[in-house]
Amino acid sequence: MAPHLPDCMICGSPEISISDQQNEKRGEVPSMMVVRQEEPILMENPNRFTMFPIKYPQVWEMYKKAEASFWTAEEVDLSADSKHWEALTDNERHFISHVLAFFAASDGIVLENLAIRFMKEIQIPEARAFYGFQIAIENIHSEMYSLLLEAYIKDHAEKNRLFNAIETIPCVTKKAEWALKWIHSAGSFAERILAFACVEGIFFSGSFCAIFWLKKRGLMPGLTFSNELISRDEGLHCDFACLLYTLLNNKLSEDRVYEIVCEAVVIEQEFVCEALSCDLVGMNKTLMSEYIDFVADRLLVSLGYPKKYNSHNPFDWMELISLQGKTNFFEKRVGEYQKASVMSNLNGNDANNHVFRLDEDF
Repeated sequence: MAPHLPDCMICGSPEISISDQQNEKRGEVPSMMVVRQEEPILMENPNRFTMFPIKYPQVWEMYKKAEASFWTAEEVDLSADSKHWEALTDNERHFISHVLAFFAASDGIVLENLAIRFMKEIQIPEARAFYGFQIAIENIHSEMYSLLLEAYIKDHAEKNRLFNAIETIPCVTKKAEWALKWIHSAGSFAERILAFACVEGIFFSGSFCAIFWLKKRGLMPGLTFSNELISRDEGLHCDFACLLYTLLNNKLSEDRVYEIVCEAVVIEQEFVCEALSCDLVGMNKTLMSEYIDFVADRLLVSLGYPKKYNSHNPFDWMELISLQGKTNFFEKRVGEYQKASVMSNLNGNDANNHVFRLDEDF
């Protein structure tokens, strides 16, 4: 069970504790309040209840991308997956089961952080719009992973074990505990948004890669299509975290960033090594660990820091699939679909000053 939140984190400003408020009465300005006053995106904003005029066009663009990428679990056809699942080896099923077990729980953790921390702290309406949409899509991810486990795992006891992976699978427990500690942390917003960029960027990377490995082999079409959709969403969520981080005035030191990122890398590599109990064709612990280093470096660069690991991508087929979803638009179903009208409106030529356009100079 997640630790109980102090009242000061449930009501009012989650950045300012009761002791901080008492210090303020004595004339001592709390450090966290100073940080909030120096961060425009965290300062109390009386205009937060209305969306226009857009003051953060990059943030708004991210929201419109998320809106244009909406999908539902009903769009994923799992009818062909059962025969593929039975044809997998025991080791392959073990690996994929662990991946799905982590995913089934992880979206709920991300949801909790958004609902009880970030949505209360962020004061700019553009970012609140994104987080509101992210909450909706994380629910769809959670539903999708639950449907996948229901479809593939027929043994009732094993299904329960996987649905309760946070308590029953130690390598999943470790990932969940690391993420949960940041929800309830008194650390700065910069630390916590970095930590959740690691959750959605690093903690998900090995699992996404494993499912794309099945796609490369032409297996599990329903699972791999849902993975395209979800990995695209999570890539956008990670990019959004990086964007908000770049808007902060009080960024973390390089050493502190490396410390947090390295913690996430070690935990993800431990997860991969436990889930990958045996080497599989084209997939093993060493290659996967190298891939996680590569993903961590990519995240660091997105945050504005130098690479730490200087690793390369050992899976050339991942470059072809890509988390950007560069798929053939003329296939029956593609993971890069988007609601055309939403994006055309975003790029339109409406003369209304309140309409954001991508061709403007900002």
